[in-house]
Amino acid sequence: MSKLFKLFSYLALALVVLTSTISARADIVTSSEYVMIMDHDTGDALFEKNADQPMKPASMAKIMTVYLLFEQLKRGDLTMSDEFIVSEKAWKKGGSRTFLEPGSKVTVSDLLRGIIVQSGNDAAIVVAEGIAGTEDAFAELMTNKAAELGMQNTVFGNSTGWPDEITTTTARDLAILGRAMITNFPEYYPMFAESSFTYNKITQPNRNPLIYGGVNADGLKTGHTEASGYGLVGSAMRGNQRVVMVLNGMSSINERKNESIRLMDLTFRMFKKQTLVSQGDVIGYTSVWMGERGVVPITVNGDISKVMDKAALETMTKSVDWPSYISAPIMEGQEIGRLTLTISGQDYYYPLVAAEDVPDLSFYRYPGAYINYLIFGLESKSVKND
Repeated sequence: MSKLFKLFSYLALALVVLTSTISARADIVTSSEYVMIMDHDTGDALFEKNADQPMKPASMAKIMTVYLLFEQLKRGDLTMSDEFIVSEKAWKKGGSRTFLEPGSKVTVSDLLRGIIVQSGNDAAIVVAEGIAGTEDAFAELMTNKAAELGMQNTVFGNSTGWPDEITTTTARDLAILGRAMITNFPEYYPMFAESSFTYNKITQPNRNPLIYGGVNADGLKTGHTEASGYGLVGSAMRGNQRVVMVLNGMSSINERKNESIRLMDLTFRMFKKQTLVSQGDVIGYTSVWMGERGVVPITVNGDISKVMDKAALETMTKSVDWPSYISAPIMEGQEIGRLTLTISGQDYYYPLVAAEDVPDLSFYRYPGAYINYLIFGLESKSVKND
C-alpha cells in the first residue's frame, strides 16, 4: 500500500457502529386519557400518551402556586411564620377547602399544607393575593414561570385550577413542573408526603392515593373537575431511581387510585437504570502526532446511565466518531470526539476524552520522529469494542 494512501486512511475519521439484537418493545396499556411518565434524573420520557394534547389541570395547577411560594421562601422574601390575611373572596371559594376564617391571619406554613395536603382553594387564593395583590396578577406570574421552566403549552388563569376559559396545560408540561419542584426545592418537597393536616380543628387526609399505595411515593398532587376528569401528578423513588408520572382524564376516584398505583409499580419493574458506559472504560485509541507515545486511549468523562426497558437496551446502538490522529501535547480529559447512543430511535450525544496525558516530543527527538513517520507512517490502533 502506498504511503500516500496510508496517510489519507489515517486522516479519515474513525467510525464504528455497534448494533445489538432487536426485540419487540413491551406496551403499556392504560385507561388514562393523558399520560407522561418521566425519568426524574434525565427528563427522558419513559412512556407517553397524548402527552402534548391540551387538557385542564384542575387542582394540579396548585403545584405552580406552591412552586412560586417555595421560591419566595428560598430567596428569603418570606418565612414559614409570616402571615397572610384571608380575604372575602378566598373564604367564599367553593370546592376543596382548608376552612379558613375571613379576616384571619394564617401562617405560610399552614397555607402550604392547606394547599398541598388538603388542596384548599381558599388557601391557594390567600397565597396568590398575599404575593401578587390579586389572583389575576398571580396567575400571570404562574404563566411566566411556566414559560421559564420550558412548559411550552401552559397558561394559567387562576391559582387553583378552577375551571375557566384560560387555564390549560399538557401532561408533559406538568411532568416538567413536577420534576422542577423536586429538583429545586429538596428542603420543602417532603411536605408533599405528609399524610394529613389539621386546621381549624378539622383534619383532612392527603388526597394523593400514591402516598398510601405501597409504591414508595412521596408526592405530588391530585386534581378533578368535570371538564378534566380525575388526574394526578405523582412521584416515587426506589433505590437510586425516581419517576415522575402525570395521569389525567380518568372517570372516577377509584380508577385514579388503582391506575396510578398500578402504573407506578409497573414503571419501576419495566424500566431499570442501566450504566451503559463507565468512567475510565477505554472506548478505543487514536494515533498521536509527535507525542511521547504513539497512541492515546479514549474514554468518557463520567458514567453514562439511562433508565430504559429491556427492549430499548437490546436495540440500543452505539457509535463513536473521532479523528484518526491528534497532535501532541494531549491533556487527560481533553475532548477528542463524540459518542452517540441511539435509544428507541432517539440520539443522545456525549463527549469522548483522552484517558491520559501524552506530552509532546522534546525538540531534539523531532527530526528522528519525522523521518520515522516518512518511512512507517503514524502508528495506528483500531477502536476497541465491548
